[in-house]
Amino acid sequence: MTPRDPFPERGLTFSGDPVTVAAALCAATDEPHLLYEQGGDVVWSEGEAVVVEVDGTAVRRYGPDTATAQLPAGAHPLAAAGELLRAQTGGPGTAHGWITYELAHAYHGGDVPAGRLLARFVVPRREIRLTPSTAVLRAAGPDALDTLERRLRTAERAATTPVASRITVDLEEHAARYRAAVTEVVRAIRAGELDKAIVSRSVTVPREIDLPATYVAGRRGHRPARSFLLRHGGWEAAGFSPEIVARIDADGLVTAQPLAGTRALTGDPAADAARRAQLHRDAKEVYEHAVSVRLVQEELHSVCLPETVRAEAFMGVEERGSVQHLASRLRGRLAPGRDRWDALAALFPAVTASGIPKPPALAAVRRTEERERGLYSGAVVRLDRDGTLDAALVLRTVLRKGGRAWLRAGAGIVADSDPERELEETREKLRAVSGHLVPADATTVSDDTGGAVVPTAVTAP
Repeated sequence: MTPRDPFPERGLTFSGDPVTVAAALCAATDEPHLLYEQGGDVVWSEGEAVVVEVDGTAVRRYGPDTATAQLPAGAHPLAAAGELLRAQTGGPGTAHGWITYELAHAYHGGDVPAGRLLARFVVPRREIRLTPSTAVLRAAGPDALDTLERRLRTAERAATTPVASRITVDLEEHAARYRAAVTEVVRAIRAGELDKAIVSRSVTVPREIDLPATYVAGRRGHRPARSFLLRHGGWEAAGFSPEIVARIDADGLVTAQPLAGTRALTGDPAADAARRAQLHRDAKEVYEHAVSVRLVQEELHSVCLPETVRAEAFMGVEERGSVQHLASRLRGRLAPGRDRWDALAALFPAVTASGIPKPPALAAVRRTEERERGLYSGAVVRLDRDGTLDAALVLRTVLRKGGRAWLRAGAGIVADSDPERELEETREKLRAVSGHLVPADATTVSDDTGGAVVPTAVTAP
């Protein structure tokens, strides 16, 4: 413990499944929370000791455990947010938050939406870290730790693995508009206005869903780079992120993981191997990936020591749910005078969710898509006690805000793009989530493991 980190820890043995237990903790609370998972290890955070919010003009800090403060957003609002977070003294020494896609306009010359909340960071009141064998609890004192331990044990007993539902989602929603948007962007690319843009569309989830149960069902069907379940600042989301925007370790190592180039997975090993081979032979997919890697290299060079920037993996294939992608991994080490917020700003928004160059790509997205993206293609961020920042790209996510739930997916558009093939790619990505939706009114029945309950799928009309 340090003077700025007064929250004690308690380590416990743990034999449950981190994902299902943390989801049960989320389901049992009305407080703001985040579940953040990497490789089967989970951090669950709850409550708001300190809040830092970013809009187009200002960055504000408030909360019961901090003094109110404000800075101008300026040209680097993430740096202002980082400054206010560094100055806080409450909470268990960690923070988390979300960044909407629209924050990108502050960095790339576009008009920032007036009065819109663009990013929000929270220092939680309590936290549990779960691995398959351990649990580490952090809260404000022995009594709070006792309460948190009881809640954890209750969640262990309540944890379930829901079956996926058969809620019907109309994957053709906005299809005609999408074809027209792709055609317009291809025309702009061929005219030399830009090289690539990721154009997306949304589809409505037509009935109320159980978001924690949907998260558990979806996590069972994915091998994501990161997954998350959140509720705070007006947003709710359950996501299975195929890639990170950035990871900046405490020692200054910066990692980016661009995925670009997609084919569906069928479940048939021979067919999937054939599609994997197609990915490597398809000139359009290879070009799309290569130009994305080139831009990530340039962005890393802007904040890292040039001699440290390297591609550690290039154009492999990663399976993510119902699709497979061409994948690369690039790294560099922060240059003197640069910090984690500089690195995140350099790489945000992810090239694989925006385009090349970013300013005209952002303009093309704004011009052709049916609505603002919000959290879609933004980031969910965790900041650890040692200074590590980990930012998951918000894709393959069910989003809920203002009583509406929806899915969204896009495809990378280049000069050789075919509108019908790009539309099919969005369908493939939407299916990665739509097949795991669990209705809020699902029937529950006892299983054979001592009283746990399992939601039963309900078919939508």
